[in-house]
Amino acid sequence: MKITAPARTAGQRKHDVLARLEQEVDIWVATADAHGLPCLVPLWFVWDGKSLWLSTRGTNPTGRNLRDGGRTRLALGHTRDVVLVDGEVRAFGAADVPEAAADAFAAKTGWDPRTDSPSYAYFQVRPRAMQAWREEHELRGRHLMRDGVWTV
Repeated sequence: MKITAPARTAGQRKHDVLARLEQEVDIWVATADAHGLPCLVPLWFVWDGKSLWLSTRGTNPTGRNLRDGGRTRLALGHTRDVVLVDGEVRAFGAADVPEAAADAFAAKTGWDPRTDSPSYAYFQVRPRAMQAWREEHELRGRHLMRDGVWTV
């Protein structure tokens, strides 16, 4: 396949990433357990402007890995329009989650884990690094955030 579109500017990439975080509902969540066993699942999410909020059972492998490992890699898009987010994780029980985050999650996804099984937990992911690129010609300049600070 021939690349014909020009590479986006860093500012346009940041704009596109923020729009996708607002609009998309599903995100790939990668974790690993204490022995390094990887786990990759899609989950619903909501972006509050600073953090991504996820919910899954605290007892399943993803929930345990998020809680115990405290880190995750998230991915949006397909192989020709990638967004990668490396983040630090904080776990909340349904009774402890900030109401604004839980309400926003329910409004966006149409599902409120607080009214489901008590085994559901919420996970706040604070981005530490973000990358975005479309095709090989955008690999240069793909790092939009480092150490929790936008580079753009």
